[in-house]
Amino acid sequence: MPTHLETGRRFQTTKSDPYRRPQLFRPVPKPKKSSPGLSVDKRNQAMEAAMDAIVCRRCLHEITSPAQIREINGAHTHTFANPEGIIYEIGCYGDAWGCGYIGLPSTEFTWFSGYAWRIAVCINCHVHLGWLFSAPDGRFFHGLITSRISTREK
Repeated sequence: MPTHLETGRRFQTTKSDPYRRPQLFRPVPKPKKSSPGLSVDKRNQAMEAAMDAIVCRRCLHEITSPAQIREINGAHTHTFANPEGIIYEIGCYGDAWGCGYIGLPSTEFTWFSGYAWRIAVCINCHVHLGWLFSAPDGRFFHGLITSRISTREK
């Protein structure tokens, strides 16, 4: 059974592969760092605990934090249209641990030169949140659709 995106569009099967289904790739969890000098770590944890979280607007699952805000090409937010004419406003973030990814990286119609993109979804409710943009040299960032995320206090 085809999966619906929030826009109501379905993933289409192809004649060459009638059983093609979208695959959700979940990120590998980061290992927790431990160090003998905990004074700096405790200070950082206290600062993070007081910060707001960026969450999925649909299910309120934590996606990232304001500390992950990035400027790409001189701005944090960008407005683009996809090939079908749908306009998206995205905000750029470094790590987004609450995202999973669908499909293989593609450079077709990329909004950021030198970066391939993959669809990013909430790992809790699977709503389309934006895209993971990755460069061949290992650099990456997330472009999250501003209308599909919100801020809440931790």
